[in-house]
Amino acid sequence: MLQFAKKHFSLVVSVLVVMLSMTGMSSSALAQMNIQITGVGQSLYPIAVMRFKDESKLPISVTDIIRQDLARSGYFKNTENGNASESDEGTPNYKSWSARGADALAVGSVVQTSAGQFEIRYKLFDIRKSESLGGLNINSSADNLRAAAHKIADDIIFKLLGERGIFSTRLSYVIKEGKRYRLVISDADGQNIRNAMNSGEPIISPSWSPDGKKVAYVSFEDRKPVIYVHELATGRRIPLSNQKGNNSAPAWSPDGKKLAISLSKDGNTQIYSINADGTGLQRLTRGYTIDTEPQYSADGRYIYFTSDRGGNPQIYRMSAEGEQVEGAKRITFKQGFVTSPRISPDGKYLAYIANIGGAFRLYILNLATGDAQALTDGTSDESPSFAANGRYVLYSMKVSGKRVLAAVSVDGNSKQVLSIPGSDVRQPSWGPFMD
Repeated sequence: MLQFAKKHFSLVVSVLVVMLSMTGMSSSALAQMNIQITGVGQSLYPIAVMRFKDESKLPISVTDIIRQDLARSGYFKNTENGNASESDEGTPNYKSWSARGADALAVGSVVQTSAGQFEIRYKLFDIRKSESLGGLNINSSADNLRAAAHKIADDIIFKLLGERGIFSTRLSYVIKEGKRYRLVISDADGQNIRNAMNSGEPIISPSWSPDGKKVAYVSFEDRKPVIYVHELATGRRIPLSNQKGNNSAPAWSPDGKKLAISLSKDGNTQIYSINADGTGLQRLTRGYTIDTEPQYSADGRYIYFTSDRGGNPQIYRMSAEGEQVEGAKRITFKQGFVTSPRISPDGKYLAYIANIGGAFRLYILNLATGDAQALTDGTSDESPSFAANGRYVLYSMKVSGKRVLAAVSVDGNSKQVLSIPGSDVRQPSWGPFMD
C-alpha cells in the first residue's frame, strides 16, 4: 500500500501525506482569481456585445462579465470591446453590423427598480440571418449581478450554438494560504469566492451533489480523515463516515441518494457505498490490494475506480452493486500507471492522470473507441473534474512552485489558468447545472 501511495497523486496518497504533515496556520484576506486564456480555436464566432445602456448605475459591469464569459468559452471573438452602446429597442441595421464583421449582436439596458434592485434587459440578434433571437429580462439585487450576467452569457451560448452554457455553474476548491486551508465556492470563472469552511487542518476531495446544494469532502479537523456532507445554503453539515482508519474519496451517485467512498477500516483500502444520511454502509470490493477513488457512471449502473490489483494502478469498472455481481473490468491500457478517474456527464469520456516518465499528465479516453489523448503537456496535473456540459476539464497544476487551477477543452485546443496571487489552489470540483 505504501509503495502504491508514494507513486501517484490519488486520494490515498493525499490522505497519507496530509496525515504526516498536519500543522496549524494563519488566515489571510480573500483574493480574486487571475485568469489567463491561451490556445483558443482558430475559427471563432464573431459577436458584438455592446455596452449595456445606463450600466453606470450598477456597482459592477455586466457587459464586461458577459464579454469575459464568451471569450473564455473558446468559441467567440468579441468584435466590440469599447464603451459604445446600442439601443435594445427596435431593429438593428443588419447590413451595417455585417460590414463591421459581426455575425451576432447582443444589446441591453439597465433600469433601477428600487434601492439596490435592478432590471437587466438584453436582446440577441443573428446578423447573418437578419433576425431577432429574443432575449431576457432579469430582476436582480446588487449582490446577484454576476449571476445575471452569467445567465445572459449562457443564453447567448444556447441560442447561437445550441448547447447549454456552464457560466452559471459553480466551482469548489481548496485554497492553502500559509498553513491554513479554506474550502471555497466560486462562480465558474473563479470569481465571487465564498468560504464554505476554514480550518487549520487539511481539507481534500470536495464532491458536488447532483442538485448542486451540497458538497461532500474530507476534513482532518479531528486529526484524522473524516468525510462530511456540507449543506451550502445553511452551513449545516453531518459526518458521513468516521470509521476507524482512513475515510476518503466521496463520490455521489447520479440520483444523490448514495455516495461511494474509500475506507481502510478492515485493513487495506476498499470501496464502499453509503446512504447520503450516513446509514446503510455496504462493502463493494474485497481485494487484497488498494481499491480507491470511486466514481459512478453517468447512468449510475457502474462504479469506476483505481486499483493496483494488476501490479501498477489502473482504472477498473464494476457494477454499482459491488464487484461480486460480475467482477471488475480493466478500462485503461495505454499507460503503465493511471489514477484519478472522472466520467463525463454524458458517459462518453473518462478523464484520468497518467504517470509518463515521472510526469503526471491529464489524459482523456473515449470509452467507445478506446482512443486516449493527452490534454496537457504538464508534469504535475491532478484532480480532474468535468464541466456540467462535458466540454471542459478542470484540474490542478503547478506554476512556479505553487498549485493553480486550469481548465482545458476536451479537444485540447483551449486552456485557461486560474490563480490567486500568493495562494496555493488545489482539489477542484466543477459543480452541476443548477435548475
